[in-house]
Amino acid sequence: MSADGKIGDSSRTAARFGSDQDKAHLEEQIAQADGVLFGASTLRAYGTTLRVRQPELLQQRCQQEKAPQPVHIVCSRSAAIDPHLPFFRQPVPRWLLTTTAGARQWHAGEAFEQILIAETQTETIDWDTAFQTFSTMGLTRFSVLGGGTLVASLFEANLVDELWLTVCPLILGGDRAPTAVDGTGFLADLAPQLQLLEARSLNDEVFLHYRVKRGGAGRQD
Repeated sequence: MSADGKIGDSSRTAARFGSDQDKAHLEEQIAQADGVLFGASTLRAYGTTLRVRQPELLQQRCQQEKAPQPVHIVCSRSAAIDPHLPFFRQPVPRWLLTTTAGARQWHAGEAFEQILIAETQTETIDWDTAFQTFSTMGLTRFSVLGGGTLVASLFEANLVDELWLTVCPLILGGDRAPTAVDGTGFLADLAPQLQLLEARSLNDEVFLHYRVKRGGAGRQD
């Protein structure tokens, strides 16, 4: 994110201001995951997902008896996604997490290996049901690549354990620019609380690693 907390500019174009070190750092987190979650807006902005490429990380997954790539899961209530995006030609396992309505337009094709439906009575994604399903399928560790609406939903469901932030040396500003956590926001006394685990700087970027303290936002444990 930018130094003022934005993950994109006011036109919501794909954020490409992170350094090569930042991208490598993100790839390391993806390499440790069973699955990668991202929203449809993030997919539309970038057109692709970030897969594991570094030979040492691929070897690490092999030694852990994992597939070369984690499962890449698009999370979208409407599932209104362009089937011609480069993402659908990338050599990664592709899943879709959606609602009954969103699944209808994809059942006839082979774009996704799995289409999972988890919805509430208001036809939004039921995150508790979704993560219970993931667990039964052997997926227990996820990297969430955004965007801010998806991250906000997972915070509200109390499903975020750790937060990794790279603070980049630029100011984007703008009241329409997306932030790392969007949604409706949290009141101060209900906001998720964090414990800083690590802070390090590299060139002009700062890499932060937090643990989420339980009992902050959403339901209480």
